Amino acid sequence: MATSWDLSIMDIKELQTLLENEYTFQELHVKGEGSHYEVIAVAEMFVGMNRVKKQQAIYAPLKEQIASNSIHALSIKAYTPEEWIRERKFILPS
Repeated sequence: MATSWDLSIMDIKELQTLLENEYTFQELHVKGEGSHYEVIAVAEMFVGMNRVKKQQAIYAPLKEQIASNSIHALSIKAYTPEEWIRERKFILPS
């Protein structure tokens, strides 16, 4: 019998795969528990996009999972590679 932890790990990998199948990232970090997830995405495609457009890009390949409530809450932090150079020290432990 799978535990909620086992399901979380599987869901995180599935979520990451869905995003990686859609886009090319310099870095992609996905974590979560149950149906609540956090995505940190770094990609060239975000150059010139405002924060809302970046989030919409991440939501797009996940709309089916959001509609089915497999993903209940999703926190998105999306950066260009240049933004990530400045921001990563505040977000990821060294």
